[in-house]
Amino acid sequence: MSQYFDTLETRSEDQRAEDLALALPAQFARAKMLPGYARTLSNVDPELVTSVEALAPLPVLRKSELSKAQSLAGLMGGYADLNRPGITHVFQSPGPIYEPGSNGADWFRFGRVLNAVGIGAGDIVQNCFSYHLTPAGIMFESGARAVGAKVLPAGVGQTEMQVRAAADVGTTAYAGTPDYLKVILDKADEMGERLKIFKATVGGGALFPSLRQEYADRGITCLQGYGTADLGSIAYESEAMEGMIIDEGVIVEIVTPGTGTPVAQGEVGEVVVTTLNPDYPLIRFATGDLSAVLPGQSPCGRTNMRIKGWMGRADQTAKIKGMFVRPEQVAALVARHDEVGKARVVATRNGEMDVMTVQIESTGGDQDAYGASIAETLKLRGAVEIVAPGSLPNDGIVIEDRRVYDQAN
Repeated sequence: MSQYFDTLETRSEDQRAEDLALALPAQFARAKMLPGYARTLSNVDPELVTSVEALAPLPVLRKSELSKAQSLAGLMGGYADLNRPGITHVFQSPGPIYEPGSNGADWFRFGRVLNAVGIGAGDIVQNCFSYHLTPAGIMFESGARAVGAKVLPAGVGQTEMQVRAAADVGTTAYAGTPDYLKVILDKADEMGERLKIFKATVGGGALFPSLRQEYADRGITCLQGYGTADLGSIAYESEAMEGMIIDEGVIVEIVTPGTGTPVAQGEVGEVVVTTLNPDYPLIRFATGDLSAVLPGQSPCGRTNMRIKGWMGRADQTAKIKGMFVRPEQVAALVARHDEVGKARVVATRNGEMDVMTVQIESTGGDQDAYGASIAETLKLRGAVEIVAPGSLPNDGIVIEDRRVYDQAN
């Protein structure tokens, strides 16, 4: 498997704390210069913020606040300076929320994600993350450059062309959502093509144990990375496959959902991240994801803190087919049709694929029209199930995730 990406991964606990004591005050000084932090950090002395513990009393920044700030104060909402020379891109995520980006050296820090699965010089990565508006494609491309690998910028869709390109180019590694690799491999079997993909780094959805085993049976090592458009890489799996190791460019806290209060070690809570990226200094940014600290160090020799991996959402937002579906989108769907009283999105699995069914309370209505509205508001296609008014439970749930996750991963 891979060697370490750099010496940061194997620092002692004391050395990491010393380095953090220098990096955090500098990051807070940069953040205080941005108008977005004028209120929340105005009374904070950066020189006193030298440890993870010093972050706990500070307010949490939520995605909804970032979205509101951008709607009121314009692009970036005062949380990033687009005039910084390091910023070369602007991306859009659902919301919409806009994030800065860069073509600088491994700006999103995905190099260590690819390195952990053994991708490096001599590999050609079939990058099946989207290059359109969102930063995922660029994230993994910059990571590939950081480890010396070449990239086939495949994007999403056109599976036969994906297989043809993989066979012709001889791609040896895959980057994309967990289940799309299976789509490519199954299509290759159907076409009689034998691909050379033996390494995979996946994200944007849950990697189910059965799917990982199916890849292993094909001789493919498949490891997960965990990141967001706002923060870049947060954590990643190593060959030990015991939890996910926190990236060296961020600080992760696990807090009680809806608060900024850290939970006891091992308890499940919301993932809150402070990034050390000087171009985009997000402070205590709440991801909405649930996880827990995994005690001890990884057997692979990397020494940073570990989390158990993705364990659900602190709110009802769910990631289906690699896309977030949010309660406000379901509300927008209902508002489009006067005859619809209520709707519920149900996420399930069919084999190794995500399935989205939208249950709609209605006295009738056009199923095709509902399907079109679903595609427009939820940005995904799903099955439509019309149910009688009053038949959906009165429990406040609008997104029900019935998929079963392995919390050890």
